[in-house]
Amino acid sequence: MEKLEHWTISFIDMLPNIVLAAIVFTVFILSARFIRSFLANILSRATQHASVSNLFSALAYLLVLSIGLFTALSILQLNKAVSSLLAGAGIIGLALGFAFQDLTANFISGIFMVFKRPFEVGDILETNDCKGHVEQIQLRTTTIYTYDGLHVTIPNKDIFQKLFINHSKSDQCRIEFSFNIPYVQDLDKVIEKTRAALESFSFLSKDKIHVRYSEIGDTTVKLNIWCWVSQNGNPKYLDAKNQAILGIIQAYKKEGIIVVPAT
Repeated sequence: MEKLEHWTISFIDMLPNIVLAAIVFTVFILSARFIRSFLANILSRATQHASVSNLFSALAYLLVLSIGLFTALSILQLNKAVSSLLAGAGIIGLALGFAFQDLTANFISGIFMVFKRPFEVGDILETNDCKGHVEQIQLRTTTIYTYDGLHVTIPNKDIFQKLFINHSKSDQCRIEFSFNIPYVQDLDKVIEKTRAALESFSFLSKDKIHVRYSEIGDTTVKLNIWCWVSQNGNPKYLDAKNQAILGIIQAYKKEGIIVVPAT
């Protein structure tokens, strides 16, 4: 009875603190909800990536809620409980950091890529021995649809920490190929007809067409061809290269120029 009486008196003495702690915690709950909604709207406009806005708004909600919980416990004079919770949270965080360091690295890399936007969905990306169109960007992984018809999922840290090439960022890309021309041909005429055939294509930059002989063989000389194709509304890389080769072959047939297969 003496203990019950002591507890009752202590409860009555703490009642104002309990009421104040409940009010403070309620205010923090309402504030956390408002901040979560506000950040979700702001980040959705800034990143246009729902997963990022949801992640940061949820983290902000938990942070404000945690501050409210610790404040309420302090008002109740439960300082030891606050210290224990903080110590436990630190130990748990450290353990989770070691256990899921790869997962954490992928998430952090994904967040950096979403904000920096080095590539977008639909871009042609070459990385980690894969080349294709970016199909999906998530916080942990990025999915690429390769030219072989494969869906390759790559962890974001492997993209962020390694070399990658975004072919869609360039207005133009270079196509190159070569032919073996026999010595008996008029080599100056071959260059002239090759350049004329390439200049007939509107999707090629006429000031960036280079036709040069590079190597001498036993019976042939190697003709190297470099030209640049615009990627804005014109044939894609492989289609442009195909049309250029067909145009040169047709010009060679018309002029009687012989091409020797490479050995």
